[in-house]
Order: sequence, then C-alpha cells, then structure tokens
Amino acid sequence: MPWFGLGVFKMEEGVEAVSSVKTAIELGYRSIDTAAIYRNEEGVGQAIREVNVPREELFITTKVWNSNQGYEKTLAAFEESMTKLGLEYLDLYLIHWPLPKIGKYKETWKALEELYKAGKVRAIGVSNFQVSHLKDLMEDCEVVPMVNQVEYHPRLTQTELHEFCKQHNIQLEAWSPLMQGALLNDPTLGEIGQKYGKSVAQVILRWDLQNEVVTIPKSVKPERMKENADIFDFELTEEEMALINGLNEDRRVGPNPDEFNRV
Repeated sequence: MPWFGLGVFKMEEGVEAVSSVKTAIELGYRSIDTAAIYRNEEGVGQAIREVNVPREELFITTKVWNSNQGYEKTLAAFEESMTKLGLEYLDLYLIHWPLPKIGKYKETWKALEELYKAGKVRAIGVSNFQVSHLKDLMEDCEVVPMVNQVEYHPRLTQTELHEFCKQHNIQLEAWSPLMQGALLNDPTLGEIGQKYGKSVAQVILRWDLQNEVVTIPKSVKPERMKENADIFDFELTEEEMALINGLNEDRRVGPNPDEFNRV
C-alpha cells in the first residue's frame, strides 16, 4: 500500500473525476481512494483504463456505504462497485462507517472476509472505527482489519486509536489530512514550512508520513497535486514533530463515529 495517494471525495462524476485521476497517475500517484457514496467510481475506472500504467502498479480503494451494510447487501454492493470501476480485483475494500446504533458492522465484516478469502480483494479494512468498535469487531473476526481510515490532522491526532492500531498491525490512514484547508494559515506550521521552503500543506503531509500514517489529500488542480506529492525530499526534526503533535485539540471537521448512524 503506497504511503501517499489521491482522495476523490466530492469529485464530480464524469470529466472532473476522469481528468483528475488521470492527471494524478501521470504525476506519479499510484493510490486512488474512492467510495460508493462518492458516486464517481465509473470515472475512476475510466481514468485507470485510459492511462498507460499497468493495473498491478496501481492501488485502488473503495468502500461499502452505510445503506448496504449486512452480509448479502455488502456482497451485492461490492459487485456493483466492481462493475462501475471495471476492475477484475480490488486492492482495498473498507466499511465506510461503524454505525454503532445500527449494529451491522460484524455481519458486514463477514462479507469482506469472504471477498478476501475468494481473492476478489487483496486487503480489507474499516473506516472511522474507534477503539471500541475495533475491539468489538476483533472479538470474533477471522481476519483482523488491515487498515483503518479516519479523520486525522494536527487538530485531531487520535493518539489512543493510533497506538491501538499499531499494536494490532492495523495501518492508520488519514482522510481530510489538511482539515479541509482550515490549517493552512497556522503560524506554527507556516514557520516550519519557511525553514524548508515548503507549504503548510506539505509540512502536514510530511508529518503524516513520519507518524507512519498513510495520507490521501484530495485535489482537482494539477499544480496542487504536484505540490502535495513533493514531500519526500525533507524531514521534520523530532522537535518539529512534537510541535505539530502539540496542536491537537481533539477537534473534528467530520462526524463523530460514536454518534453517526446515517444510512
């Protein structure tokens, strides 16, 4: 699984999704993260077919939406996503939200285990799962989730969750790593960026990597995609990492997974 990829949340199906994903792959991106609810899987699939990069070099993720949780519905939703993507296999399939009040994530996970054992997907995981959800799922699962994709940025470092995932070999992955742009004027991050000749976004994405968190920033602008990916030629010091960690306020821009149950 690449450490760095492109998220396609809110990219419009059609021209925008196709051109953005093609541009990203041409710029060297190899990981693309979509979801059934994003409604752009067909555009992602078209872009994959139109670029001159072998399928096996790409890492494609999609997610089962809340309304399709449950064993049979998840299996059907997977096939629908694969038809839209036009792929023979998927690299990573995730449960999008735990929906604790609905209580179907264990049943849904059984479907993901089945798809994994059948070789239809190379890795399975979850998204937005807290420690309590993971513990509950792991009580009787056959395959431990390989990835947990969560909201993660300097205002929401999720330290307890991150440590739990490390202990159980679950790779943490960051959605909304730039906090939807809310951190781009932060003076601490700006000062660190000036030292290296890097933008605040690049500093945050580098912080993700040094914290061993996979990161998937979203952009439709080629120049921004290129800038976001230019984070492998500098390294933050321990002191700078600690400064950024210290910006945590346990503040979310997305829903709280313990309370979110929308289908």
